Amino acid sequence: MLIDGLQCGDFRRDILLKLRDGGFTCVTNTLEFWGGAIDSMDSIAAWLDKERENSDVMMIVRSVADIRKAEADGKVGVLMGFQNSGMFEGRIRYPELFAQLGVRVAQLTYNIQNDVGGSCYEPSDSGLTRYGRELIGEMNTHGIMADCSHVGEKTTLMAIEASSKPVAVTHANPASLMPHHRNKSDAVLKALVETNSILGLAVYHNITPDYATASIDGWAEMVARTVDLMGIDHVGIGTDAGHYVARPELDWMRVGRWTRSAQFGAAKTTNAYGAPAQQWMEDVSQMSGLPAALARRGFTPEDVDKLCGANWMRVYEANFG
Repeated sequence: MLIDGLQCGDFRRDILLKLRDGGFTCVTNTLEFWGGAIDSMDSIAAWLDKERENSDVMMIVRSVADIRKAEADGKVGVLMGFQNSGMFEGRIRYPELFAQLGVRVAQLTYNIQNDVGGSCYEPSDSGLTRYGRELIGEMNTHGIMADCSHVGEKTTLMAIEASSKPVAVTHANPASLMPHHRNKSDAVLKALVETNSILGLAVYHNITPDYATASIDGWAEMVARTVDLMGIDHVGIGTDAGHYVARPELDWMRVGRWTRSAQFGAAKTTNAYGAPAQQWMEDVSQMSGLPAALARRGFTPEDVDKLCGANWMRVYEANFG
C-alpha cells in the first residue's frame, strides 16, 4: 500500500495511469486553492466526471473501506481535499455539506491569513480564531481531517490542541532538517506525536534538503531522520507533486485574487519558475521504488508498511472511518 497525503495539478488520464503503475493506493488531490463555495462545488463535480471517464483506473474514496476496495480492484483511490478553507465561506454549517459531497481533507489556511487563522508566510501569526476553533469542531464531527501544512506556527499548535481528532501536516518537512517557513518546528512535531497525528514528507525541492532530492536513497535518509525525531508511527508520504503545473498554474497558486504584487510561495526569487527537479523522480510512478529504498536504509517490513500507508490509514480511520 502506497498512500500520498497531497498532490496537486491536472490529473489527466496519463497521470492517473502513472499513479496506478507506480503502485499508489490512495492520493489526496487539491480541489481548490482560492475558490469559494461555488468554485469548489464545480471542482467536485469535475472530479465526478473524471471518475466516470476513468472508472477502469480510479475511484473517489470516502472511507478506509473504500481505500481498501480501490487497492483490491487495482485502482487509484482519490481522496478529495482542499488546500484552503475558503469553500466554507465563514458558514459554520458548510463543513457538513461538503462532507456529504465527499470532501475528507481541508487545509485550514493557504498562503495568507484568513478567517480561520494565520499562514506560515504572515510576518505575525494571529493564532486560531474563534471561528476557526468552531470550524475544527464541525470538521471533527463530520469527518473532514484538518490539514496544517501551510498554516502558521501558533495557529498550527492551537489547531492541534483544539481538534478532538488527529490532524495532519500533509506535505512538509522538519524545519530542523531544512529551515523554511513552510517546514515544521520541533514544537509542532512534538504536538503531532502527542496527539497521534502525522507528518507527510514532501519531495518539493524548495523545502527539501539537497541530499533528499539527489536520490531515492537520500529521500529515505530524510525519512529516517524524521523517524528519529517523531517515531515510526507519525511519519508518512506527502509528496506535494504537481501535474502539468507551469507558470500560469504557479502564478494562480501564489497570487490568487488577493494581490497585484509578485508572490513566490516557497520558491526563491532566483528560481521562482525554475526550481531544480527531483533528480530521482521524473514522474510520480518512480515512487514505487521507495519501499526498497526504505528497506536498504534498515527499516523492517512492518516499518515500511507504516511509512508507506498504514500510518495514514490509522489517521484516516480516526477522522472519517
